[in-house]
Amino acid sequence: MESKVLVPIETIEQKILLIRGQKVMLAMDLAELYEVETFNLNKAVKRNSDRFPKDFMLQLNYQEVAALRSQFVTSITSR
Repeated sequence: MESKVLVPIETIEQKILLIRGQKVMLAMDLAELYEVETFNLNKAVKRNSDRFPKDFMLQLNYQEVAALRSQFVTSITSR
């Protein structure tokens, strides 16, 4: 049996975003934490939607996507 390394809480906290007043994580970040492909994570959630609360997932609108892209570019260029 393979032993998993625990992810430091700071790493997880850095991936939590505030969108529409809610703390959320992007599917790609959750997939990374679970060591699966984003496509497979989304597929599993859709296939098992009855196991998740109705507000488990949200779809970002164009403005939210643009704002996130802007934040990512700013954080990369400021390093």
